[in-house]
Amino acid sequence: MNLSKTNRLKNKKILITAGPTWVPIDSVRVISNIATGQTGIMLAQKSAALGAKVTLMLGPLGPCCLDKKIRLFRFRFFDDLRRLIRTELAKKTYDFIIHSAAVSDFSPKNFTKGKICSNSSFTLELRPLPKIIQDIRRLAPKARVVMFKLESGLSDEALIKKSVSAMHNAGADFAVANRLDPYRAFILGKEGRTICARSKAELTRKLLGRLNK
Repeated sequence: MNLSKTNRLKNKKILITAGPTWVPIDSVRVISNIATGQTGIMLAQKSAALGAKVTLMLGPLGPCCLDKKIRLFRFRFFDDLRRLIRTELAKKTYDFIIHSAAVSDFSPKNFTKGKICSNSSFTLELRPLPKIIQDIRRLAPKARVVMFKLESGLSDEALIKKSVSAMHNAGADFAVANRLDPYRAFILGKEGRTICARSKAELTRKLLGRLNK
């Protein structure tokens, strides 16, 4: 689809989350993941180029060059992102929310103030964290919401089935089901249509094309 010819995203308000989140183990150590934020950054850049009013919430990554029209918030920790989203959605409405951040699923049950001694072994007991996508759906009931679901060790069929279930449970309008090595993503909608992408650039183009309809 040539978005420049059928651009319905111009002046639409789009909120995008991207990158990893940290959760603290002690005052100097964190649990994180290998997310690069590249997909969210590409979506933000392309949306801004199409004339959308973009807000990007970007996790603990290095500096990046963004279109100056993009409104940028930086966060590091899970609690930072959750607080940002709650504050932003309490005061502003969005047409689309693309939740591509790789949000931590677990946090240590106990936080240690200071630094745990590196010469001793210790057991790290984890607890599940709340799903930020549920906050988004509750606080932005009229927005069209895109959630991301990453799995490994599943067939394409099982990945799609699990992601569709997660999409319905979260009340999202679309889900992007991801797998790695080799990279593959499936854009899923409530109507049952599946769109495959084999690179992040292709995913960016096809997802925005789907939202443009």
